[in-house]
Amino acid sequence: MGEIVVVYEVDKVVATRVLRGGERLVRQVHAAPAAPGSPDTTGPRTLCGKDTFAMETACWKPSEHPESPWYPAEYATVVCPDCDAVMET
Repeated sequence: MGEIVVVYEVDKVVATRVLRGGERLVRQVHAAPAAPGSPDTTGPRTLCGKDTFAMETACWKPSEHPESPWYPAEYATVVCPDCDAVMET
């Protein structure tokens, strides 16, 4: 698998965590493949098949934290189970 980008599915109404700056709320954390030739830009879909267009890109890069989970620890309770299952394989 190539470079993975962590993205936040945000929702102003239904949420569990607040992103930095307090403007938007994280509903779920997803993993997405990076766009070809651009390791910091997400491809069009997450690993579970959701559109990444309206999602926020996280500063967390799994490749910089090889001993940690692919997602930031503070969002462990809102990780997408489908993306997590793909990342486990």
